[in-house]
Amino acid sequence: MKTWMTMKAAALGLALACLAAAAGAATYPTMAPPDDYLMADRAAEIALARTAAPPSVSDAAAVMVLERKGYVLVAPGGDGFVCLVQRAWFSGLADDGFWNPKLRAPICYNRQAARSVLPAFLKRTAWAMAGASQAEIRQRIRAAMAAGRYPPAEAGAITYMMSKEGYLGDGPHGPWRPHLMFYMPPMPTADWGADLPGTGVYSTEAGIDPYTMFYIPVGAWSDGTPYVAAAAKPMM
Repeated sequence: MKTWMTMKAAALGLALACLAAAAGAATYPTMAPPDDYLMADRAAEIALARTAAPPSVSDAAAVMVLERKGYVLVAPGGDGFVCLVQRAWFSGLADDGFWNPKLRAPICYNRQAARSVLPAFLKRTAWAMAGASQAEIRQRIRAAMAAGRYPPAEAGAITYMMSKEGYLGDGPHGPWRPHLMFYMPPMPTADWGADLPGTGVYSTEAGIDPYTMFYIPVGAWSDGTPYVAAAAKPMM
């Protein structure tokens, strides 16, 4: 099984992370009707977005929600963080679950990530909602990178993914586990000891997107309840 955020020994995926799909099968080969990706209840989407991080971060964060033409700002915030609910196309650009209309992944970007990482995903969302195919989105991202329009992640760029309310893919994967994501310029993942036994650090190498990502699990969900490994869904 492929997962959205997983150890590279199993499968590499972007973000964002945990899109489950049967190996070798295009589970969602094309986009579903655009309305299938929307949440009818805006208040519910705002509340879900804020579950990505502890209230000490998310209560004062800006919040974006998805509309027919892309994400729009609905709460301005005051602490530099931006929270939203990711859809499936935030994942790896070759993932079988790229068009899964059920995926809902709460995430909060800190100030540095909101400036240097989030804009690329907002543009990807606009393309997706306008009807661009998965292949067309890949081509546009490659062209943008070649033209220097996608800068590397700023130093200190991180996101919180600590919600136990998200749906990160079909199958037995659930919300994976609470974790922080660190965005770095392209670099050897071995520099962080990533994906080695006992380190607790996982990674995705830079590819089409211009940054290396490191995932570090934490011990509690955003609501303060402890993460219990025996009761949680497996990573792979």
